[in-house]
Amino acid sequence: MAASPALTHLQLLEAESIHILREVASEFERPVMLYSIGKDSSVMLRLAQKAFYPAPIPFPLLHIDTGFKFREMIEFRDRMAAKVGAELLVWRNEAAIAAGTNPIALDTKRCCGLLKTQSLLDGLAHYSFDAAFGGARRDEEKSRAKERIYSFRDKAGQWDPKNQRPELWNIYNSRVHPGESIRVFPLSNWTEMDVWQYILQEDIPIVDLYFAKDRPMYLRGEALLPIEQSFVARVGEQPQMIRSRLRSLGCSPCTGAIRSDADTLPKIIAELVSFRSSERANRVIDHDQEGSMELKKREGYF
Repeated sequence: MAASPALTHLQLLEAESIHILREVASEFERPVMLYSIGKDSSVMLRLAQKAFYPAPIPFPLLHIDTGFKFREMIEFRDRMAAKVGAELLVWRNEAAIAAGTNPIALDTKRCCGLLKTQSLLDGLAHYSFDAAFGGARRDEEKSRAKERIYSFRDKAGQWDPKNQRPELWNIYNSRVHPGESIRVFPLSNWTEMDVWQYILQEDIPIVDLYFAKDRPMYLRGEALLPIEQSFVARVGEQPQMIRSRLRSLGCSPCTGAIRSDADTLPKIIAELVSFRSSERANRVIDHDQEGSMELKKREGYF
């Protein structure tokens, strides 16, 4: 009998992620998948389709809408949810939005606290979700490297990195008391390169903002700032057409672009080999202060 061919690196990652998705679906009463619309969410969505095929995805998608997402992201979100037949829930902190909350009037830390963290906690509590999938990976940022695959959250939805359950290989602890919950990270062991290679292999649709093209940008120092409905130009600033793309998607006032000619998936992968900076280097919210991401995560942010 011929020996079975060894699984590839991507097949091993895929198998682990599908195992996690199925474990959570079987262990928890009300799981949900947080859908941020970015490349990691796109991969997670494809894995969920594979995990339960030919049945539909057995949990809803939840998007935390700050009101500052790129228009292309919102259009893509609605199109993809309809295409895969998933239930899409959208939660917004309407009171904060109505009060004019934005990163310029406040600052990015307080703006994120209201429009992302508080909105997420309120949305999870409103629907009584006891497990929430997120697309965070350990290679993205140092506080995310501390996360277990099953990340325990207390009744306030907060994270204490010193109060987590040990994980031995693929043995996960799903026990929670009423009001407590688990954040789950099926892509923890993936890298940015793995994600892009899997998108290429599986022909996964992604937001066009990831591909380079000539876009109107404001140049502020070294930062390329995309023009969106929420952008406020400074006196004397004029937009320029710059060939660029976004490496990471977030709120438009806080997400810079990079100069790039990578207008196809193979070009993005080739470009990635030369990068020495984090994919989140152009995300303002990660640089508020030392350890800012960990502080946000302790408060309930993903």
